Amino acid sequence: MTEEIFREDAYVKSCEATVVSVDETGIELDRTVFYYESGGQPGDTGTLTTGDGRTVAIIDSRQDSTSKRQVHVPADDSPGLVSGDTVTATIDWDRRHRLMRMHSALHLLCAVVDAQITGAKVDAQKSRIDFDPENATIDKVEMQAAVSELIAADRPLAARWITDEELAAQPDLVRTMSVRPPTGIGQVRLMEIEGADLQPCGGTHVARTGEIGNMVIGKIENKGKRNRRVNVRLED
Repeated sequence: MTEEIFREDAYVKSCEATVVSVDETGIELDRTVFYYESGGQPGDTGTLTTGDGRTVAIIDSRQDSTSKRQVHVPADDSPGLVSGDTVTATIDWDRRHRLMRMHSALHLLCAVVDAQITGAKVDAQKSRIDFDPENATIDKVEMQAAVSELIAADRPLAARWITDEELAAQPDLVRTMSVRPPTGIGQVRLMEIEGADLQPCGGTHVARTGEIGNMVIGKIENKGKRNRRVNVRLED
């Protein structure tokens, strides 16, 4: 399996790696800083650069649905690589950092809305999270004030791991209704906003809430009896 450097440190921008395989789905590396699309967060883009100066533009990172391999999808006009090639894998940091800020902003919304999550999508420009409104208040003004307070408080965010058994004993940790956190490997990754939120998440996040910056709640849409969609954007 590919060593996923981004799981332990989302701020690593590049790494040295070896090509494991290349096929029609993409390029597999032995280790990577590229986050692959999952959990509502899109895959990273960037470059793979060889020692002799060839540069492969990576337009997406995905997990192959059949083999579960993590693959880096090259642009059509990129030079070819073969198994055994050594490369420097470098992400588009500006895009990744914005996605980190957005993903953390959605977790802040989870912290201030006492409701189950029915869906979410992280994007660099505009993101959204869907809540089941049963027994919860989905009020734009109240949410904006509460989230802004948490951002100003500059609380730390950190990942930690628990066992599958510990998660099963604490079902309230799981906030998502449609997607269950992956189990079966013995442990599950949690993301914690100190004193505010704790839930399973494999995505990339900023180190402190203050790094999110100016997050603005936009339109709140009624998507059915069990679904309210909260749209957010970053203004810096």
